[in-house]
Amino acid sequence: MQVMILTILTAVVFILAFLLWRNMRENSDLRVRFAGILNVESEIAAARKTLEQTQREQRELVSKEEQKRAQLGKEYEAALATYSDLTKEVSLLEENLEDISFGVYKPHFSFQTSEEYKAALEKLRDQERLFIRDGKAGVCRATWTVSDSKTEGKRMTKQYTKLLLRAFNGECEAAVANVSWNNVTKVEERVRKSFEALNQLGSVMQMSVTPEYLDLKLDELRLTYEYEQKKHDEREEQKRIREQIREEEKAQKEMDKAREDAEHEEAQYQKLLSKAREEALSATGTQLTKLTDQINSFEAKLDQARKAKERAISRAQLTKSGFVYVISNIGSFGEHVFKIGMTRRLEPMERIDELGGASVPFPYDLHAMLYSDNAPALETAFHQLFEERRVNLVNSRREFYRHVDLEEIETFVKQKGLSAQFIKIPEAKEYRESLALREQKAAAMPKQTEAEKFPGSIFGAAASAAN
Repeated sequence: MQVMILTILTAVVFILAFLLWRNMRENSDLRVRFAGILNVESEIAAARKTLEQTQREQRELVSKEEQKRAQLGKEYEAALATYSDLTKEVSLLEENLEDISFGVYKPHFSFQTSEEYKAALEKLRDQERLFIRDGKAGVCRATWTVSDSKTEGKRMTKQYTKLLLRAFNGECEAAVANVSWNNVTKVEERVRKSFEALNQLGSVMQMSVTPEYLDLKLDELRLTYEYEQKKHDEREEQKRIREQIREEEKAQKEMDKAREDAEHEEAQYQKLLSKAREEALSATGTQLTKLTDQINSFEAKLDQARKAKERAISRAQLTKSGFVYVISNIGSFGEHVFKIGMTRRLEPMERIDELGGASVPFPYDLHAMLYSDNAPALETAFHQLFEERRVNLVNSRREFYRHVDLEEIETFVKQKGLSAQFIKIPEAKEYRESLALREQKAAAMPKQTEAEKFPGSIFGAAASAAN
């Protein structure tokens, strides 16, 4: 029985050993067969780990780049603000007529004459001196001592305040001396910048120029500018009056000469008529007929001379009579630009010929000539009609108007009950001849090839290769 059990146990052990051996062999075969797959899985795991590391590094890099970009953005904005401030400050020191950013100056005062401006300016400067004397121009917000002495501290404060005001006054005087129509608003800003800069420098000592004193200096600047502008306007008005007087004198001389010529002709024909009548008393036949014809001719000419004399006397008595003219110069100013003016000359075309002198490249063309017993009033009515289309909005002596059609002028003339012949198309002889000559010269010039027009370009290379 024991032997049998031992045999069975031996057999079981043998079977288990065989199964274990076979299992180990199968596992060895599987490891051999799937070794590549096991390696791929390890590589995938390693790659996944590397990818995760790379993603972490990328996120860190993106975060750093965003922070760097934000920092650069802040630095750029700060630099741009600094650049804008510097550009603005530099522009305050530049006098560039092409820069129209200064805008249009709006007057702050409404005095009527330059003398009133001068008196106001003197009064303002007296007020400035009073501000300085009373200690209202510059102040110190601290009580200083020097070597434990308040007296020396007050003395130092007074000297430094005086120095601060002297610097500010010097800046203001330079600004006032250089102010003009094209920089007045910039100069105002320059004075304010000087005020801020000096107060910033004085902040260490707690000293500053008062805002009230700044307002006085700005008013001085504006008053000075408007004073000079008013003097300019008065000179322009005086120039207009002198020109009007010269024009009146020329017209008066023309009328006086016309009257004198008419009186001379009247006396001459009266003398000839008297002589012919005396001879006719003793003449007969053919001689009488001839003298009768002469008498009739002399009487007609005498009548014409008397009428010319009467017209000259009448024009001299009518001090406002004259001609209103409408002229253009398309070669100089283009189309639909007209000058509407007035003259009291007996020969108004002489005035138009004077206007078309050497100051313009081409002579003027006449479109209409209107006689009126009150020429200044008629001229003013035309100017008011086209006021919004005036070319020069500053100087009213420049009587040019744009975007005007002759039909508008003709309609207005009819509404006034006047009649005149209008020339619609200007002759512009010299201008049109100049255009024709220019076209002839252009046509006579040899045409350039592409190679000659563009010697260094692809056209020139292609043309050279073709040749």
